[in-house]
Amino acid sequence: MSIVDAAFSITDLSALEILDSRGNPTLQIDVTLASGVTARAGVPSGASTGSREAVELRDGDAARFGGKGVTHAVANVNGELRDLLRARTWTSLAQVDAAMIEADGTENKARLGANATVGVSMAVARALATGSQLFEYLAPAGVAPRLPVPHFNVLNGGAHAPNSLDFQEFMIAPLGAPSMPEAVRAGAAVYASLRGLLQQSGFATGLGDEGGFAPDITRPEDVLALLVQAIEAAGYTAGRDQIAIALDPAASEFYSGGAYHVAGEALSSADMIERYAAIVAQFPVWSIEDGLAEGDWDGWVALTALLGGTTQIMGDDIFVTNPAIITEAIERKVGNSALIKLNQIGTVTETLEAMRLCREAGYTQQVSHRSGETADSFIADLTVAAGCGQLKSGAPARGERVAKYNRLLEIAASTTLPYGLA
Repeated sequence: MSIVDAAFSITDLSALEILDSRGNPTLQIDVTLASGVTARAGVPSGASTGSREAVELRDGDAARFGGKGVTHAVANVNGELRDLLRARTWTSLAQVDAAMIEADGTENKARLGANATVGVSMAVARALATGSQLFEYLAPAGVAPRLPVPHFNVLNGGAHAPNSLDFQEFMIAPLGAPSMPEAVRAGAAVYASLRGLLQQSGFATGLGDEGGFAPDITRPEDVLALLVQAIEAAGYTAGRDQIAIALDPAASEFYSGGAYHVAGEALSSADMIERYAAIVAQFPVWSIEDGLAEGDWDGWVALTALLGGTTQIMGDDIFVTNPAIITEAIERKVGNSALIKLNQIGTVTETLEAMRLCREAGYTQQVSHRSGETADSFIADLTVAAGCGQLKSGAPARGERVAKYNRLLEIAASTTLPYGLA
């Protein structure tokens, strides 16, 4: 971190089972330092997850929240982790995180639960940042903080919506906006325009998990044409130098039996890559996240070789914010960008390490929320601190989504930080 930590002691640590934005249980963590400083963090939860993510500890008791309760993770915070963190004096967040990793003793935090460790890590970071802005505390040495381009998920499919659309997220990215307030305004304007177009066409305007509309459209190309229309109807230009489009197909979710199943077609890896090439040629798509399944490494190499020179090829389920996996991907030239999710790896320190590896290898990064969110805005500060220039936090709607965008507006109003891609 750019601000040097002084020695500190933790006098109290507690967890509470609360609800996330999907009505599922998650954790709220509170920490108190000997100085009297208190801080709180809310833990997110994903629906579309990579198989190698750090383990989110759930109770498994079907009679309670359908097995999704987190009382075991709460007990781990209120018991073992509380005792661990109160037992000594600490000199840095990294030291706290390392102690939790060692205490867990597994490769994927399966014993204590990544939902427990990440919440503690976030809360301690926030407590240590008191007296400065959180992004200032989190900023790595030598990295210039930057206001990111928000990627608004305006139309949902896949695991995030009850429709027949296989691709999971369709986002608009105001790459050409001159400032953060204008970027947020553009996102809200296009979102409203899209709602109007959907209503005119007779589609329902119910929302998916991340606040995007969830119409029953099947072909992704039809959605892309609709987005271009919505951008232009809002008075903007659809293009990479104005408002671009970003995709998160979440291909692992529609891959089975050795084929990608999209809109009734069964496609090979090569067929899927050709389809993306056609999409990029026809529409202003600048970024493709999880375009292929997490196990299709050879396909990822081919996709990167074909489109990586002009398009951001981003790994989420395949990388899971894991420094070891990202290192392997860099060596094999898999992708050119990484999605960054705190709870995929389980501590703030490991998250920043994953971003450092990407930065040094020339891979771009985009910090992301999860489909199950709280009102916690930690990731907005993390994005600014890392200077990566990209954040996705869902649609410009629903409190748990706009909390992140509103935090960016607060930072923009109180600083002179640059806005835009890194």
